[in-house]
Parts: sequence; structure tokens; C-alpha cells
Amino acid sequence: MPTIAQLRAFLAVANHLHFREAAATLRMSQPALSSAVSALEEILETRLLERTTRKVLLTPAGERVSAHAARILAGLDELVSDVAETREPYSGPAHLGVIPTVAPYLLPLLLPMFAKDFPRLKLTVHEAKTDTILEEVREGRLDMVLLALPTDTNGLVEEPLYDEDFLLALPYDHPLAAGTEPLGRDVLKGLDIVLLNQGHCLREQAIDVCREVGTKATMTTYAAGLPTLVQLVAGGLGVTLLPELAVPVETGKRVRIALRRFARPPGRRIGLAYRATSPRAGEYARLADAVRSAIRARRLPVRLV
Repeated sequence: MPTIAQLRAFLAVANHLHFREAAATLRMSQPALSSAVSALEEILETRLLERTTRKVLLTPAGERVSAHAARILAGLDELVSDVAETREPYSGPAHLGVIPTVAPYLLPLLLPMFAKDFPRLKLTVHEAKTDTILEEVREGRLDMVLLALPTDTNGLVEEPLYDEDFLLALPYDHPLAAGTEPLGRDVLKGLDIVLLNQGHCLREQAIDVCREVGTKATMTTYAAGLPTLVQLVAGGLGVTLLPELAVPVETGKRVRIALRRFARPPGRRIGLAYRATSPRAGEYARLADAVRSAIRARRLPVRLV
């Protein structure tokens, strides 16, 4: 196979159409340059240059090889540059996975913070259910994930960020809608509870709360996301548990639901997880600190941990 040195030598000649000038550009002797080009021609079994005593011309094969060589060498230069960037803290690509019941409510705060405080970090975001992003972070396709903790997954470092309460969302005309006192969890025993589809960790958390008080969730109506879940409640199909960060986004004057708090609120813990073996684990731990600071500065209705 052609070597990088042979491709560089040939491309220099192709660009200058002059051996002496090409050799000076590469800071090598003219005989060494000629030898590298001849070796490339021998490997490719074709003439790349038409040599005369006065000038050098590219053959048709030489034209094609010069185009390939330019792309290959540009790609190698980009590879070296990208790797050099990753040696700098908080720079280079970083792939973040986020569960759907967190992404719309936390990312509007985090993305501007990352752009401002870590401008060299090339962040990409992938939204998917818990099982999917856990598999992808284990396999290395994601670098870190925002999700509910604990994950019970070996090999991951879990950085708790905040605890979040669940509120009870009811139809606007429900008998419990008008009250103001915090509710006991046992009130769920007499209610039809609608859930997210399978695969959402919020679904499992709601089922755990129902199991704790000795009731079952309604199994005939499911939703793919929190916006649909809220509309099902507004339409009178049941009640649900809504994370507090979702309330400002998913409820408003046009959504006819009521919200009640619990005396002993159920909830969830959200955190950042990443592979313990990652060479950038220290950076991710400090990014978790930055997320906590951003949440504290915005005074979101959660409890930092």
C-alpha cells in the first residue's frame, strides 16, 4: 500500500509541477523526493508524471491520484487536529444522552450554559428512553447521560444532581381539584391513574408509588410523552403524577387541569452518569458541578444533592 510519505511527496510535485520546488516545500532532498514518487508509481503500477527536461506534467492517472491524495492527507490532518483538541480540557466532541421526561425541561437551562462556559466543547444531544441511552453509554456511543438514578448498571459513575417532587395532576373539575391542603398518598387508592408507555422510567416510578399505597394504575390508557399524558388528564381519563420541572412547560391557561401537592411527596432523583473507565471522567464530574451551579443560579424548584 502507498505510504503517507509517498502521498505527500507526490502531492507536492503535483501541486508545484516542479521537483526542486516540491522538495524545498517538504524540506527534503530532491533525490529522496524522486525516489518516493517512483516508489508510489511502482506500487500503483502506473505512471503518474510525464517528465521532460523542461517540465513535469500529470498523467490522467496522476490527476486522479492527486485528488485522492489531497483528500486522504486532509483527513489525516483533521484527525490529528481533532485528537489534539481532545487533549485540551472541555474541548472536542461530547455526546450527551437525555431521557424524554427530563430533556424539554432541563436542556433550555443547560445548553446556553454549556455554550457560554465550555465553548470548545462540541456537544451533541440524543434523546431516548432509559434502556436505550444506558446501552449506548455502555457501548461508548454516548459519553454521558442525564437520567433518573439509580441505574443499577455496573461500570458507571453516577453523579446525583437534584431531587424532584411529583405533583398530582387532576382534571379541572375533579372533586379534589379545589383543595389546597397537601394530600396523603393514600388518596391515590380511589383514583384512576394513567401512565407513560413502557420504557419510560417515570412510568415505573409512578407504579412504585401506586404499589406502595396499595392501588393499581389504569392499564387501558398510556401516553408516549408528558404532553399527551397531561392532555389525557385534562380530558377526564384519569389522574397522573407530574414531575415539578415539567409543570411550567406542560400546564398553562389553556390546559384545564389542577395540581395538588402531597404531604409526603413522592419523587425522583436525576443525575449524570458516565463510564468509570472514561479518560474524561474527571471532566464529566466537574461538568456535573457546573450543572448544579446553573440549577442553583436559576432557582429551579428542585433540591440539589
